Amino acid sequence: MRTPNRRLPPRQVEEPFKINNKITAREVRLVGENVEQGIYSTDQARRIAEQQGLDLVEISPTAVPPVCRVIDYSKFKYEQKKRTREMKAKQTKVVVKEIRFGPNTDDHDFAFKLKHAQEFLREGAKIKAYVHFVGRSIVFKERGEILLLKFAQALEDLAKVEQLPKLEGKRMFLYLAPKVAAPKPASKPAGAKEDGKEAKAPATNEAAE
Repeated sequence: MRTPNRRLPPRQVEEPFKINNKITAREVRLVGENVEQGIYSTDQARRIAEQQGLDLVEISPTAVPPVCRVIDYSKFKYEQKKRTREMKAKQTKVVVKEIRFGPNTDDHDFAFKLKHAQEFLREGAKIKAYVHFVGRSIVFKERGEILLLKFAQALEDLAKVEQLPKLEGKRMFLYLAPKVAAPKPASKPAGAKEDGKEAKAPATNEAAE
């Protein structure tokens, strides 16, 4: 006899903050613009929130006593989610550009692809360079490794090696990442003194194979 399918109860999402009756501390410190800041019993703080039609939200549970604010919790959560989305959107997306070589790449083609790689690195992109071995050219894998190491050395002023040449199937890969530029020293304002003397004014996407 088949056991009838039982629907599991919906999973309750745990709130990141304690609010209203979920706050267990005996007293709290109220902060915010819409209340007189200070230490209150939790019951009194709840009444203050209720009188304003708002929620009592515990924002710092580890403080002594815990810190609470009187706010609209639904609006507060919405603003928190919005802020999180904006922060994710502002995060720099890693761009990876591919540079493809053959085991018999000549000097002219090498220089052409090197120029593309330099442009990509200056734009902040990472480089995935690889040598593609077709047919029996796999016997020249040492030649491919030398080519990739030469490529990395030519870019050492702009890039650091994330992964040395490594053969995967019929391709040998080299991964490079742009070096972080050293911060420029802050310029001194005009007329600033140095060593007890007044400073002088200053004189007037994948490269084609």
